[in-house]
Amino acid sequence: MSAPLTPPVFWILTSLASQRRHGYDILRATEEASGGDVSLRVTSLYAALERMEREGLIVVDGEEVVNGRTRRYFRISPTGSSRLDAEVTRMESAARAARASMATRAPAWGASMVMPA
Repeated sequence: MSAPLTPPVFWILTSLASQRRHGYDILRATEEASGGDVSLRVTSLYAALERMEREGLIVVDGEEVVNGRTRRYFRISPTGSSRLDAEVTRMESAARAARASMATRAPAWGASMVMPA
């Protein structure tokens, strides 16, 4: 079993699950999808992308020049897709276990525990 994905890697893979994207689009998509929980700097993003490419989670999927700047596109690889799927399954299992535990918890001490007069 693989180690859990870090939040930035999880959200980057999530942003690439539906389509290829360039760096700025990945930044925007990860921040939006994570509800602002993951807000990457450009340098952090590209370091993560390089690491993820070395690990086989993503692949470079072309470049284009827009307004004189080169955009490099990335897409999720089959390995990245499998890792993302495994992480989603792990997270769902953890959430089910937490919900089951919460449903059977003893009443909290407090106002609801006041003895009747």
